[in-house]
Amino acid sequence: MSFIDPRTVIFLASVMSCLMSLVLYSLKRNYPSSIKGLDNWSAAMLLIFAGSVMAIGLGKFPSIISISFARILLAAGLYMTYVGSQRFFGVTPRHKPWIALIAFIAVLQLWFTYVDPSFHVRLVSSNLLSGLIFIMQTRLMLQQKPFTFAKLWTISVIVLMILNLATRVVTSFIWPIGDDLFAQSPYQPFFVATFVFCIFLLSIGVMLMATDRLRTELEHLATHDSLTNALTRRHMNEACERELERCRRHGHSMAFLVMDLDNFKTVNDTYGHQAGDRILINFVAKIGALLRQPDHLGRFGGEEFVALLPETTLDEAVLVAERILKICVLRENEPSCTVSIGITTNQKDTDTVDTLMKRADAALYRAKAQGRNQVETA
Repeated sequence: MSFIDPRTVIFLASVMSCLMSLVLYSLKRNYPSSIKGLDNWSAAMLLIFAGSVMAIGLGKFPSIISISFARILLAAGLYMTYVGSQRFFGVTPRHKPWIALIAFIAVLQLWFTYVDPSFHVRLVSSNLLSGLIFIMQTRLMLQQKPFTFAKLWTISVIVLMILNLATRVVTSFIWPIGDDLFAQSPYQPFFVATFVFCIFLLSIGVMLMATDRLRTELEHLATHDSLTNALTRRHMNEACERELERCRRHGHSMAFLVMDLDNFKTVNDTYGHQAGDRILINFVAKIGALLRQPDHLGRFGGEEFVALLPETTLDEAVLVAERILKICVLRENEPSCTVSIGITTNQKDTDTVDTLMKRADAALYRAKAQGRNQVETA
């Protein structure tokens, strides 16, 4: 591998890191704010770029810059990739232990650069620190499910870097390594080239994960109400059509509930729309906790909601509706809003979503006419 010039490899890697930093920053500016970690990944690539440029200057820049500062920036950059992954997956980073560890390695690097010069100790200590960061990052990603292609790609790249670092540490006790990063060693260029190429692949991996997250969020927005997180009317209609078809094939029963919050306009006029929004959000949260995993809860507009209960008879649906009435009693000092519910089930093979809706609506109107806060069936 002696034909590979480590300086050229590191220079190309630094340019790629700088470009990837710009790309990730652009994603940060344009992606939803709910996708965290992009700014940390962008900063990581920028730190790696700066550290690489300093490292290339070995022999031209003062050693405090080309060795000490370069190592610190590279370590900080690798740590920032871990921070970005933590924030991306909703984990709060714990900076203090890592800052203390990086500071300790920095002091160690300084000691074995100026007091007791030893490239071997510097190499082993920095590789161990990098390996620890990558091990923790791999552990974090393995805890996150599902395993998408983007995540598996990123994990594979990180594992490859861990193997590269571990091999470098082990072989440093066997093969000659020279006095610095650019020493004429038959193996050094291979390890350097592998590592910097993996950094580029890692940046691709995090971009793929961010794109996956964006697609997931867009799909969620397309099927869920933005305020309450209940399913949209279109998605509920599709779910009802699928369930009706299943019931026709197997002769099963399903229940369809239409729920309308009583006197909701009065609540909005008296307490304001923000209070009304809180009522809607709390209503969906409470009903969602009550329903089973196969059940569906959707918002059809305003204060009107529907629930689809597969494998449910009319009597069972009435019991569910009565529990809904009870949990809608809010705490004191909060605006109160009861609910009226109309229930129907599939009765004929010719039933459609529209016929279910008409029957449930008719039952709902009877519940309203008879004083609200009650359940009627059709």
